[in-house]
Amino acid sequence: MKYTVSLEIALPRERVAQLLADPAHLPKWLRGLVLHEPLSGVHGQVGTKSRVILQTGRQKFECTETITRREPVDLHEIPRGSVVHFEREIAGPGMWSAARERLTETGPETTLWVSENEYRFSGLLMRLVGLLMPGMFRKQSLRHMRDFKAFAEHGQDVREAKS
Repeated sequence: MKYTVSLEIALPRERVAQLLADPAHLPKWLRGLVLHEPLSGVHGQVGTKSRVILQTGRQKFECTETITRREPVDLHEIPRGSVVHFEREIAGPGMWSAARERLTETGPETTLWVSENEYRFSGLLMRLVGLLMPGMFRKQSLRHMRDFKAFAEHGQDVREAKS
């Protein structure tokens, strides 16, 4: 299963990239995050493997995230017109996914965030979920992006949200 979602953020591309890359901010916008800890490497750097636990309701999902691309490596003084790339692979019980994030400058104070997502399912249960509810994955990706936008633009923290 593959899909692409996008969102415009009313902040300069460099600031958006810095906020996305900072592990201290993850719990503020990544709804359901219980744990995100590097197992090897430095958070956000290519090759880093991290243990990630997400919770939705009573369901917990544990997976391993591997950073496969980050360009540029230095997120300060990013050249005009260049595109920022963040890519990662996530493997968990019955599934593998890849997320390819691109941040493009659309104006001096606006950034377009495009997220290409691919999922592969190996377990019977996950195959059924992917087959019967493919829109759920797209909807969750968009929700995370909207939560990040609210955090980045207005300082809203998902841990303080009512729903």
